[in-house]
Amino acid sequence: MTEPATPASSDDGATDSRVAPSSRSRRRWPLLLLVALAVIVLARGLVVETFTVPTGSMEPALAGGDRIVVWKPSADEVRRGDVIVFDGRRSLGPDLEQAPATGVAELVRKAGQAIGVRQGEADYVKRVIGVGGDRVRMDGAGRVSVNGRPLAEPYASRTGTFSPFDITVPPGRLWVMGDNRGASEDSRHHLGSPGGGTVPVDDVIGQVVGRYWPLDRAGGLEASATLTTDRGPL
Repeated sequence: MTEPATPASSDDGATDSRVAPSSRSRRRWPLLLLVALAVIVLARGLVVETFTVPTGSMEPALAGGDRIVVWKPSADEVRRGDVIVFDGRRSLGPDLEQAPATGVAELVRKAGQAIGVRQGEADYVKRVIGVGGDRVRMDGAGRVSVNGRPLAEPYASRTGTFSPFDITVPPGRLWVMGDNRGASEDSRHHLGSPGGGTVPVDDVIGQVVGRYWPLDRAGGLEASATLTTDRGPL
């Protein structure tokens, strides 16, 4: 007489084919986790990136220590009034140029660049005041005009003394300034440098779209951080 089949006992080392799918799942999940992590890293490198604001040069919109989110696809559509993060080595920080990497360090640097992750750059956060072709002027009181139109700048803090300037932004470049006009290292301080303090558009990393730390100030930038004039938006 044939006896009914019974489940195999785990004590005698026998295996049951019914547990195989679970076993395959256990073998598969590390691979899925690695794939998910790779997608996150690529997205962070190519789409968004986070930064910590190092100083108070953008106060009151951004304070030193704020942690911000930068939307990288917007680097190709920079407009007046945008708050951007950019690599300032070729414009604001020539003295920060590092010795060229060699060997393994150079391979790591190139691999990072291939997925949009930079290492060791002098990254700045500033507001775009003028784009290619704009004539930007400032008087001794710190009042700014673009193409002859005075700017209403509710985001700007004007304390201290100011040196007047008058510059036309070359094509493909940007004139940038910190909102805290008396405490910002920006285009104004490099008028005598190659490029006249203007930033190549190609050096823009992306637009600041929000703050995620500290939590009590998390969110998008204030609506007042929009470049306007007394006759409407530029």
